[in-house]
Amino acid sequence: MTTSFRVALGQVHAQVGDIDGNVARILEQWREANAAGCDLIVFTELAVPGYLPEDLLLKPEFVAANMAAVEDLAAAGPKDTVAVVGYARDGGAPSEYHQTWDVAVSTLDLHNSAAVLSNGRVAAVYDKWRLPNYGVFDEARYFVPEDDPIVVRVAGVPVGITICEDMWVDQGPLHVAAQAGARVIANLNASPWHVGKRAAREQWACRHAVEDSTWLLYCNVLGGQDDVVFDGDSMIVGPDGAVLARGAQFEEDLVIVDLPVEEAEAAAPDLDGFGGERPALAAHVDRPRLDPVAEVWQGVVRATRDYCHRNGFTDAIVGLSGGIDSAVTAAIAADALGGENVLGVLMPSPYSSDHSISDAQRLADNLGLQSMTIPINDGMKALDQMLADAFVGLEPDITEENIQARLRGITLMALSNKRRAIVLTTGNKSEYAVGYATLYGDMCGGFAPIKDVPKMLVYDLARHRASLGPSIPEGSLTKPPSAELRPGQLDQDTLPPYEILDKLIQGYVEQDRSIADLVSDGHDEAMVRHVVQLIDRAEYKRRQAPPGPKVTTKAFGRERRVPITSGWRG
Repeated sequence: MTTSFRVALGQVHAQVGDIDGNVARILEQWREANAAGCDLIVFTELAVPGYLPEDLLLKPEFVAANMAAVEDLAAAGPKDTVAVVGYARDGGAPSEYHQTWDVAVSTLDLHNSAAVLSNGRVAAVYDKWRLPNYGVFDEARYFVPEDDPIVVRVAGVPVGITICEDMWVDQGPLHVAAQAGARVIANLNASPWHVGKRAAREQWACRHAVEDSTWLLYCNVLGGQDDVVFDGDSMIVGPDGAVLARGAQFEEDLVIVDLPVEEAEAAAPDLDGFGGERPALAAHVDRPRLDPVAEVWQGVVRATRDYCHRNGFTDAIVGLSGGIDSAVTAAIAADALGGENVLGVLMPSPYSSDHSISDAQRLADNLGLQSMTIPINDGMKALDQMLADAFVGLEPDITEENIQARLRGITLMALSNKRRAIVLTTGNKSEYAVGYATLYGDMCGGFAPIKDVPKMLVYDLARHRASLGPSIPEGSLTKPPSAELRPGQLDQDTLPPYEILDKLIQGYVEQDRSIADLVSDGHDEAMVRHVVQLIDRAEYKRRQAPPGPKVTTKAFGRERRVPITSGWRG
């Protein structure tokens, strides 16, 4: 027998640590789903405490507050729509799983869990089975896994409960739930976004739905959290492998659809679904999907907005050089915070070209930024005089170039202090990789929006933003990359062309390929060794860089943990 089963995906914009705010967002969507006649609504992984609370999970009072919030949710939520909500659950007993750990955490029996809320109570709990411990994930530090499948009957339909990593394996928890009778499987997610991530998610989701002949409700976290960004992009997949509906990308959303589900027996009591007169439901219409470059743009804008606003900053400061990186960063800031809330600061030196200054001012005008010009000439002269005796007998070199960058950093940080505004740094992944960003200079700031964006992708982003309206001047797009710290300076004086450099960085950093592998691709061995040496030497700088959102398959920082001090040379 086939029944119409109305389900919802609650793609909420939860914030780590804001338990009360998260509960309010969950309740709002739960009530909206109930008003639409839904039998079931599925929320995201750790929706109550936010994903991932990291060492907040080591604070018993934090865990207790999130558990109490689940009980409050159950009592306050609609009685005839079942909700599945992610939270952290303390099992209340010491765990052998953590016995080798420090005494401060050895008593934890903590689980990454999903609570099934029905008729004012917690009707069932599922504890995550597979705990990811790679990339940006560190769940084995906090949680204990369990291998007990949960299948509950909601309005006569057997529903299996799983969480995120449970899906990313064959014959795993999703298959076990299906074998236990589930016809619908809820999969609560906190899957960070990077370029190409949707294809991998969809491949696994469709594979499970087809192999196990189930409906799959995949609900993903939305929003920026420090150095990762979650894109939402939730989906409902049918037993035929077709995606029936999708959630919005980088925006909060509530997806509601009717599923024609075959009823079946399951070893669990029934939970009531919607019992009233079900209102008519308009067909779900997916929002248009973003193309790959637009997706990156929205990702870095969302990450920048959430980082600034959630850390108390309404205003930002960007140093404007007339170059492509500062132009793209300023445009991201304008889209994230509003141009009127962004101060663009021009800091010309004697080596700044006239077109760089005019391009920077034109950018500020196009984006509606506040702007000011603070030449650094006097500062350069003062430091030349101050250091003259210490530099006697030493030829000018990169030291004097770095002084210019550091003068600009001091200027921006002074404005930041005075205006209570965050400085957004302008370095891209290619520069951070090879150390072409000055420590305590252009690396000064609180957030780095394009930190994981390779140089060639920066140009793609600039062209994308220019297609949306007046923004980045043509001069910034066409002039050769240069730091303009000495006469006639170009990046390619000491680096391979960025088309080649970005491929080497991708191979060495993101794919962990060896020097021999890269040479086998046809690259000059001396050039490869030079680039690899630059990357390895710059690790100490990157450890002191501000956070920025993950965009590529492997970002610098927590995802790539190489030692600063190492004798390995490939």
